[in-house]
Amino acid sequence: MGVRMLGKATCIAAALAVAGCGEEQRMESAPDLDDLARKYVVLELTMGLHDDNHVDAYFGPEELRQIAQESPLTLTEIADEAGALAEQVAKWPGNRSDRMQLGRIDGLQRRLRALSARVAINQGQTFSFDEESRLLFGVTAPDYDAAHFEDILQRIDELLPGAGSLSARVNDFQNRFVIPPDKLAAVFDAAIAECRRRTLEKIDLPEEESFSLEYVTEKPWSGYNWYQGRSQSLIQINTDLPIFISRAVDLGCHEGYPGHHTFNVLLEKNLVQREGWVEFTLYPLFSPQSLIAEGSANYGVELAFPGNERVEFEKLELFPLAGLDPAEADRYYALQELLDRLSYAGNEAARDYLDGDIDREQAARWLEEYALASPERARQRVDFFDTYRSYVINYNLGQDLVRGYVERGIGPEGEQQGALEERRWKRFTEMLSTPTLPSDLAETTDAR
Repeated sequence: MGVRMLGKATCIAAALAVAGCGEEQRMESAPDLDDLARKYVVLELTMGLHDDNHVDAYFGPEELRQIAQESPLTLTEIADEAGALAEQVAKWPGNRSDRMQLGRIDGLQRRLRALSARVAINQGQTFSFDEESRLLFGVTAPDYDAAHFEDILQRIDELLPGAGSLSARVNDFQNRFVIPPDKLAAVFDAAIAECRRRTLEKIDLPEEESFSLEYVTEKPWSGYNWYQGRSQSLIQINTDLPIFISRAVDLGCHEGYPGHHTFNVLLEKNLVQREGWVEFTLYPLFSPQSLIAEGSANYGVELAFPGNERVEFEKLELFPLAGLDPAEADRYYALQELLDRLSYAGNEAARDYLDGDIDREQAARWLEEYALASPERARQRVDFFDTYRSYVINYNLGQDLVRGYVERGIGPEGEQQGALEERRWKRFTEMLSTPTLPSDLAETTDAR
């Protein structure tokens, strides 16, 4: 660690001491856990100056942002400071019987490990796809070959028989269910309202919570939630490509209720406002929190609309708003269920592409053949790989881990459905309100 680093670190430490001094007199001693958390937040904010995608949300003390901006560190210095801070956190004499505190300590360590890995990636260091996902998100995804998807493809072929490639048939059929642009707002407003209504019946959110909705273009994603703090979100929907009717509920739940907006509101309410944990005012995108965020957002769709309730709602409410004929709706939803089972094909394309085993065109062709994506959506998906890399595993693996965690905790089978649903919601809400890590979701994972 050079003289320059010592100077910056000393400057940051001094600034933090002043900014964090809540008492009139502060005795010199080893920093408490809140002090370490504030140092961590400054490091993440500093990393955000190097990587525009790194900090997904920040609504914490403005003085910490100012410290990061006025005392910027190089990537090497961020890595050095993150390593030193991780050692301090590891030595913190926590109460071994306090699960919340232990979860906080473990979470800070995992976040710092992910930060160090992200620094290394920005410096040009290469990891395998699986090693990168383990360092950033705490898990590795299963590895499937083409044969794994053949049975699903065969069932889709039987559902949509005819001439031409299976991918072309699937996309031609799905194009019958595109929401007309002039009806997009009405359909999304209705879908989000229903997602919200169902969520508020089960989860107590602050009265002031709300979001604004925007339609955007030229993005590598289909939807995004930008959390603003104080229970407010900005939700953006990408309209580069035609939007199918099923995406309204998907995105309404995923980005809003009980997905990202709900998750962030609960973290702010329970961990920031109640516990005073400043690290949860910042969401580092490339961290284990993303597996919980994306997994819970995807699982939240089936939680909010159990059984056949989603299909019935869309047929009765959304199809008429979109001016679509529901005559083929049942076959359309049967197709969606099978396509969902092909989701891991996207992981395989990302793994081989990012590991350098295939090029961009080959990755797109794989997505067309095994994920049955249209050429346009396949190219957009590869754009996503370029920007977010191994982040793709958080959607499907995250959903599977969250589902397994929630379902294991609802009690014995044979109980009335209503009681089981209540327990699902309760366990789901507790997961979103505590410092849950990927290692907490499964009995055996690669998270450690």
